[in-house]
Amino acid sequence: MKSLSDLVRTIIQLRHDWHSQSGRAEITLLAVCPNSVAVLEAAVKVAAQNNAPMLFAATLNQVDRDGGYTGWTPLQFVTQMRAFAEQYDWDGPLYPCLDHGGPWLKDRHTLDGLAFEATLSEVKQSLTACLQAGYGLLHIDPTVDRTLPPGQPPTLDTDVARTIELIAHAESERKRLGLPPIAYEVGTEEVHGGLVDMANFKSFLYGLRTGLQARGLDDAWPCFIVAQVGTDLHTTYFSRTAAHLITEAIASTGSLIKGHYTDWVANPEEYPAAGMGAANVGPEFTAEEYLALKDLALKEQALARSRPGLRPSQFMEALQQAVVASGRWKKWLQPQEQGLEFLQLSRERRDWLAQTGARYIWTEPSVVTARERLYRNLGQVMPDPHRYVVDRIARVMDKYIVAFGLFDSLTLCNP
Repeated sequence: MKSLSDLVRTIIQLRHDWHSQSGRAEITLLAVCPNSVAVLEAAVKVAAQNNAPMLFAATLNQVDRDGGYTGWTPLQFVTQMRAFAEQYDWDGPLYPCLDHGGPWLKDRHTLDGLAFEATLSEVKQSLTACLQAGYGLLHIDPTVDRTLPPGQPPTLDTDVARTIELIAHAESERKRLGLPPIAYEVGTEEVHGGLVDMANFKSFLYGLRTGLQARGLDDAWPCFIVAQVGTDLHTTYFSRTAAHLITEAIASTGSLIKGHYTDWVANPEEYPAAGMGAANVGPEFTAEEYLALKDLALKEQALARSRPGLRPSQFMEALQQAVVASGRWKKWLQPQEQGLEFLQLSRERRDWLAQTGARYIWTEPSVVTARERLYRNLGQVMPDPHRYVVDRIARVMDKYIVAFGLFDSLTLCNP
């Protein structure tokens, strides 16, 4: 299997070769955030059915040495990914990746009030665990600093210095462990990251290049640069113009642009033509899993009417209770909602918060138990309720496979 860096170089070469012949070989890689077992399974299935590579962008909140909210350590995550690959008879490229590896980007670090040196040490240990598990890419993102006033980002020089420090640590550990080269991703499209302005963006790249060269780390130059391309948590329109400008700015570096917040984007088909190298999608797949389960819960209600002896799972109630108990729903409260209890919010907002927060509580025992009962009840009349959920998620992923030019893309990438 090609390394991710080699795959990126192949994509760049394909674009150059085909454009010189007035053809089109534009590919944008899909990076799925593996926030549940069903999402991970769906992504492996989609890769196998479409002869396409697949990236998995796992945050430290999702997958970490403490299990994260998925319950997976990095090694358990990779082991599960490989088990699904065997289940679907797929030996094509699957790339486990770290997303947002940096100080205070794991919620627990902020909640525990860790000082800089403590959170940095935790991140470095997690980078080592990711390497040991076989990750193919590390996103180095030191753009949050909880020692500064709220909303104030670290300086550009600090961003560069901390990025280099973390890459240097990862490279030192990789060599100590006797592992092959891996790929890196740097930057963030968050406004607080200070990398939205083009002048800042170019200054960051220059500082990173000279800093890595000074440390003898030229070979660790990132294959992906994350940048603002119009989308964020509340907007879904991709700016092809912005992407073109940024692509031109990094054309000589050998890197590609990577977009985050690609969920529900209105125009995904424009990503390849704009030169986007990859794009992350996560909450959209959680939402589809939630909606599929909600539909199954409605089927269960109908089943209970026809079979009076059936004991309903009360799955949706268990899920909402777990979301509320987690407290994570509060992070999405709008200014006018601050201080309100969950039940004081409108039904529409409660539904949205439950859907969005579901990814944090899929592994809660009460939710797992209710889901198992839901599946058992429906299994009396449906062949496989779990397959119904996985297939619903896979259909949403297929949208990106087609839009990003990924269908049968391995035929192009591995001539």
